[in-house]
Amino acid sequence: MGIISIILIGVGLSMDAFAVSLTACINWEGHRIRNALKIAFFFGFFQALMPTIGYFGGTAVSGFVQAVDHWIAFALLLIVGGKMIVEAIRKSGEGECKKEKLTIHVLLMLALATSIDAFAVGLTFAMLKTAIWLPVVLIGLTTFIISFVGVIFGEKIGEMAGRKVEVLGGLLLVGIGVKILVTSIA
Repeated sequence: MGIISIILIGVGLSMDAFAVSLTACINWEGHRIRNALKIAFFFGFFQALMPTIGYFGGTAVSGFVQAVDHWIAFALLLIVGGKMIVEAIRKSGEGECKKEKLTIHVLLMLALATSIDAFAVGLTFAMLKTAIWLPVVLIGLTTFIISFVGVIFGEKIGEMAGRKVEVLGGLLLVGIGVKILVTSIA
């Protein structure tokens, strides 16, 4: 498989991470570049980790994981997105939006939710007998860059629109979860 094909797979896999990255700085406090690096690292790492797991160990558990992966992603995105919406509505009477800390727990949930589909890609690489290391590195780097850019753009959007974007961001996360669930069930 060629480098361009692998990068395009990486871009496709990172679209959920990009959408989540756009909403990231709306709800979480901290230095913009530091948050962008944290989010990009977690998302890039998990997008690289999941195909590796799929490649090496996935054939044994692929039936189970494929049967519930969409439910796991849906639940995680519903929890985080729902929390963002509830917090934005609670803050509607307050003057300034109070942001929360970007915790490892939240980063892990979001990174896992946005990278579950990469597990199946790892299975595909194994079935095609494609060496895994170059794809894993390229997918991880692609996701890192796209997520970093998403956080930077998201902050600019958040500064312009305030709390409305926080609600929209929560709805976007829930929508991504619903999309994953519906396309997997259909």
